[in-house]
Amino acid sequence: MRPAQSKKRQNQLKRHLLAASLVAASSVGCSMPARQRSPLAVNRDASPTEQAPLSIAADAVAPGVVDSPVSVGNQEVQPVVYNDNVVLAAPTFSALLAAVDEEETGEDKDDDENNKKSDSKSDDAQSDEAAATVPPPVVGAQQPVEYFLSIALTQHPQIAAARQRVAAATYVIPQVTALPDPVFTNQFWPIQDQALQTAGGRVGHQMALSQGVPWPEKLRTKGAIASREVQMAQAEVDRIEREITESVRLAYYEVWFADRAIEIIEETRDLIEDLTKVAEARYRSGGTQQDVLRAQLESDRLDDQLVVLTRQKEVAQANLATLLQQPISLLPQATKELGLTNVPEQLDALVNLAEQCNPELRGLTWEIQRDRQKEKLACLQKYPDLQVGLNYSIINDNVNVISPVANGHDNISFTVGTTLPIWRDKINAGIREAAFRRSSTTERLEAQRDSIYGRLRGLLAEADALVEQTEIYEDRIVPRTEDTLKLAIADYRGKRTDFFTLIETYRQLLAYETQLARFKASLAGTVAKIDRTVGCP
Repeated sequence: MRPAQSKKRQNQLKRHLLAASLVAASSVGCSMPARQRSPLAVNRDASPTEQAPLSIAADAVAPGVVDSPVSVGNQEVQPVVYNDNVVLAAPTFSALLAAVDEEETGEDKDDDENNKKSDSKSDDAQSDEAAATVPPPVVGAQQPVEYFLSIALTQHPQIAAARQRVAAATYVIPQVTALPDPVFTNQFWPIQDQALQTAGGRVGHQMALSQGVPWPEKLRTKGAIASREVQMAQAEVDRIEREITESVRLAYYEVWFADRAIEIIEETRDLIEDLTKVAEARYRSGGTQQDVLRAQLESDRLDDQLVVLTRQKEVAQANLATLLQQPISLLPQATKELGLTNVPEQLDALVNLAEQCNPELRGLTWEIQRDRQKEKLACLQKYPDLQVGLNYSIINDNVNVISPVANGHDNISFTVGTTLPIWRDKINAGIREAAFRRSSTTERLEAQRDSIYGRLRGLLAEADALVEQTEIYEDRIVPRTEDTLKLAIADYRGKRTDFFTLIETYRQLLAYETQLARFKASLAGTVAKIDRTVGCP
């Protein structure tokens, strides 16, 4: 078995060499560029699945030879550069692969087949596990608005991007609170007869290690500034979440209104069919055909309204699906119950809640505190920064030494330095700049507070009006119109009124019921706007 294993390892080594001769992936980030790496560097310990994919850009231009040919067996592989990617192209590469494949034994092929089967099983298991973590989409199922809100707050890319900005801002704190990098220098004299001479002998090297030490309060202030910026980024996350929540609720209420309007049309269609039958019966008993035609015309008008409402519903569903990051085929459905909560009534209570919860106000508050820390940092520029260092000199007393008492003892010295903040005009200008920025942010906070106060007053007045209109339509107008329509139908059957009066009453009922649904949807949307303005989750 050992010769077979050795032969197998040799074949694998050949394939690794051929794969390495095809491509060397260009580096990214802080790693060494691809032009500086050797095209033959191969990680022999890595498995074949860890190697880079063998691919050549289709738009590669301007090939150029960058190194001498590489010999693999009896063939030569020529290194060529394609857009910063090193490729080793061989004219008979397919023949080389065929030769290596012919050397593989049947046992190796069986092992490969077994490995492929095991890999496919593991891939299937991983795919099943990933599928289990994602809830299956429900097509056509009616869901409350809270269900769609949970999806949007979890999957919306704007929220994810804002959270990533918060995570990025947290890593600024250790950067600004750390000391600057130390500096190492080495001064040497390659020509001995021109080197620096001391009583102890000739100086060969003078090495120095220095470290800048800012005023301690400066680093703490920079850390406080970075912390405030993290809190500002978190306030931005909350603002985007409130904005997405409002958009989802408004889109959901539009879907609900379209469903309710379509339901009203469907209910009215049965009434029109009954009126058509009554008109046909009167026509057969000697009445006019005009009533039958008017009834049929009303049925056609309902069909037209149904088309308009269906299109309106599809648009609202598309808007809601866009906010939920759902495919076009999965159109969300609203429940029959709107689930409208109580409308807030006290303006002062809303303003107090907005002072505590509104993300925009909280973000500006954190920004003011950040500007205060920046003003403090500008004042700290009056204090000097320190510079400490260690010097080490290597002394030689062997050759070309002038001093007769040279002993070759190395020298160690320490240095302490400081900056001189003497340019007061520059420092004072920085302080005034920070003060004006803080004052500007304070005024922006006051303006935003007034804007929120005015917005809440307008939304609360709108909500109160919608509540009153909803109660009037729901308790008085719609029931009375229904009673009027019932009487009109009875009078028409008894030939005590004409068909025109009956149709007008029917149209009023249809308009009132549709308007009532619009009032409810608008009221729910106004409450959503109030919640977004207040900002509390």
